Amino acid sequence: MIGSQRWRTNDMSNVCDCASIGKMAASALRRGLLSSVSKYNKKHAHRILSVVDTSCGFEAYRPRLLCRACSLPDGVQQRRFMSSRNRPEGKILETVGVFEAVKQHGKYETGQLFLHSVFGYRGIVLFPWHARLYDRDITPPMSDSKPEPPGAHGSKEVKGKTHTYYQVLIDTRDCPHISQRSQTEAVTFLANHDDSRALYAIPGLDYVSHEDILPYNSTEQVPIQHELFERFLMYNPSKTPPFTARDTLKAWQEKNHPWLELSDVHRETTENIRVTVIPFYMGMREAQNSHVYWWRYCIRLENLGNEVVQLRERHWRIFSLSGTLETVRGRGVVGREPVLSKEQPAFQYSSHVSLQAPSGHMWGTFRIERTDGSHFDVRIPPFSLESNKDDKAPPAGYTF
Repeated sequence: MIGSQRWRTNDMSNVCDCASIGKMAASALRRGLLSSVSKYNKKHAHRILSVVDTSCGFEAYRPRLLCRACSLPDGVQQRRFMSSRNRPEGKILETVGVFEAVKQHGKYETGQLFLHSVFGYRGIVLFPWHARLYDRDITPPMSDSKPEPPGAHGSKEVKGKTHTYYQVLIDTRDCPHISQRSQTEAVTFLANHDDSRALYAIPGLDYVSHEDILPYNSTEQVPIQHELFERFLMYNPSKTPPFTARDTLKAWQEKNHPWLELSDVHRETTENIRVTVIPFYMGMREAQNSHVYWWRYCIRLENLGNEVVQLRERHWRIFSLSGTLETVRGRGVVGREPVLSKEQPAFQYSSHVSLQAPSGHMWGTFRIERTDGSHFDVRIPPFSLESNKDDKAPPAGYTF
């Protein structure tokens, strides 16, 4: 068993929260950093600096930009990230790497180092996924669209567009600072034994959208600290990027493809609050002479406006192919009532759902509170829960 964590899901009807999500780290990397890097011409490279706590030996990521061409700090970014006046006592800056140009077209290759533009962590690309993005904020033609599930809000059909995501490893040094997430692992698996409710997770494995990648390079041969880094990747200075896939990564990807695959992404915005949902099929287990089908789903909320708001309640509707319609209401999500502000605009969490049918639908709303006490409902885009027709052996996500 490699780097897996095991827990039991709570028996709360069909929906069970996976972990708790925290406040976002390094939010300054968001849109400001992306726009600042893109505005510089090719002769300007930016060194990424991290903060090293010399008192305890712990390295935490707090980025700052310096222009290599002129050797002077970018004034705006210096104020946003770190200055000598507000540098914490006992900490020094250390170079992590050099930013590369953001790819507007094409995809990043296996071994690409990056910073996450929203959550601020360092990571490395393992391999890409090509998903269908169903964006309800875009009015599509009638062709190539997804119909509404029974009882869902609205009647708009949504056209799917191909979008690139990446399977990545997260640097474990940054995991304690990814506080605007419920967990740093984004992949869970059903256990391959008789306990139908036992789950395993691989810490530090994530899915990242193409636009969230801020690529950089490093002279280090092991620039990412993760126990799977050297099992999955090898250093090859003759390649660009200089990290290539080992046979173990290729075998692991092929063996676990049905349980890792990202196929559909759903997105909708209500009053400047954008909700993105990604469902994953996990497999089927037998329990009490019946089949139980499991899915995990990842949800990100993003505040695209300037107003500070707080998530207060959730309201889910879960429709099963067997004909049942279930309603789930509760305070917050995963035990949290996150605040979304201009400084910390994003919040992400994962959860699980099980049905006694091979397919179904989910949709709902989040109740959001403004600072003046007024409320409004943010729509959760409807999404399908589809099982794989060829449900083979249990996944082997935590073993080789």
